[in-house]
Amino acid sequence: MARIFDVIEYPNEMRNEIVHRFPDTGSGDFRIGSQVIVREAQSAVFFRDGNALDVFGPGRHTITTANIPVLIDVVGKAFNDRTPFTAEVYYVSMREFADQKWGTPQPIIVRNPGLGLGVALLQGFGTFSFQVKDVQQFVTQMVGTQGMLRTEDIGSRMRSMLLQKLTDALGEWGAKFAVPELIGKTNELGAFVRAQVQDDFAAIGLTLKTFYVENLKPSSKSAEELRAMGMLDMQTYMQLQAADAMRDAAQNQSGGAGLTAGIGAGMGLGNIMGQAFSGGMAAPGAGATPPPATPPPATPASGGSASMPAVMTPSEAAVVLRVSEEDVIAAIQAGDLKAKKLGSAYRISREALEEFLKS
Repeated sequence: MARIFDVIEYPNEMRNEIVHRFPDTGSGDFRIGSQVIVREAQSAVFFRDGNALDVFGPGRHTITTANIPVLIDVVGKAFNDRTPFTAEVYYVSMREFADQKWGTPQPIIVRNPGLGLGVALLQGFGTFSFQVKDVQQFVTQMVGTQGMLRTEDIGSRMRSMLLQKLTDALGEWGAKFAVPELIGKTNELGAFVRAQVQDDFAAIGLTLKTFYVENLKPSSKSAEELRAMGMLDMQTYMQLQAADAMRDAAQNQSGGAGLTAGIGAGMGLGNIMGQAFSGGMAAPGAGATPPPATPPPATPASGGSASMPAVMTPSEAAVVLRVSEEDVIAAIQAGDLKAKKLGSAYRISREALEEFLKS
């Protein structure tokens, strides 16, 4: 025989739980006169056959056909209101869920006209808090038939909504403020995003209480990662690679021959860096002609050595030689192609490549 519940309650603080169903699985057998106890910072939604029949606030409530008129049809007078009926009660925490973390998994592209590449990549992180606003709508929209819903169960959805609005806001504000100014407006940016996302939260029965941008800073993405994102053409990529080589040489802790080689390579890259800072990296539309997507392959026999960069990475040398990058590295390791090793990266001079082609 099914158990009939005369008292329905969930005596739990619900620290990380937003919703808990009673009973945990299946439906409960209740009857007219059963008691529903709702604690402070809780609400309870009475469900039957997928329909919300009533919402109870804090206190002790008696199930009657007066406060749940639909039960008249369920129970019927023929049984003197004593027949059991199946239903579920969803307890919802009404507390504010604070200190929820958010962060940018990928950098956000922001326009930065007149400086560097003409764009900037920003990363940020912070906290937010939320609260259930419409109990019945939230349970209907988000819970379904689940027995429990925790903050982590809907955290990714909320963060997606927040990051979408943050990306839109940075795109809009980037047209008005330079990146250094933008980074200094974290309070205003947080308030703006909070206002913009409220309708999205309200659609699932929630309200966003706070949204804080604790840190907003330029991304530390390397030249390779930027190029993989489609942010760099070949010439700009080579310029940033040159800057990386000089940085690696300066950080070389071995001293002696390794340090001397690094400095020598950095001096050989001076022409490329000079071009970069004299306008080679100017943003398209800022008076500079966009560089070609890739350097044209050339051989000394065709008189095209002048078009080759002074220093190349294995991938750039592979473009000139029309082979794979793996083939170039294999030639270096075999000693057929001379190259300088800076940290874990190889750099090949134009002269070394020309000598290799002659051999």
